[in-house]
Amino acid sequence: MKFKPVLIILFITLGLQSCKYYNFTGTGKIDADSFQVNYFQNNAPLVEPGIERTFTLALQDLIQNQTSLTLTNSDADLVYEGEIVDYRISPMTATADQRAAQNRLYIAINVRFTNKRNAEDDFEKRFSFYYDYDANAQLVGATLNTALDEIYERITQDVFNESLAKW
Repeated sequence: MKFKPVLIILFITLGLQSCKYYNFTGTGKIDADSFQVNYFQNNAPLVEPGIERTFTLALQDLIQNQTSLTLTNSDADLVYEGEIVDYRISPMTATADQRAAQNRLYIAINVRFTNKRNAEDDFEKRFSFYYDYDANAQLVGATLNTALDEIYERITQDVFNESLAKW
């Protein structure tokens, strides 16, 4: 019975030591202090004004919320940059009278990631996702905001996983 408190202390110590390298966001030890997200230009054939700013801010917010890195405007350890390369609306399903019943908004973003402390982590990769909506709805206002929120949530998480979580 004398070993019970010793075992409890041992398990607590081991548990706390492991938290030094892992956290609840899935990232391991990040060898960086700062990050910067350069403005993502909209180079898509179909241009929707403002979506580049929305994406840039969404990526900044995600990294700030899930890491202890400091956001800077220049000379950061980690740099994210790129452009929106595709913004497309296409019909997905049809009704019996050959009209579109559902449309799909598809967005693709090319991301270049640079880790100034570890060049092996650098990459350039295309990330994309889509949002399906009723064909009778206009892609403006609340519908567009909902679509962008869902698409950007997925893309920013994929960028985060590729650059910091290594998934």
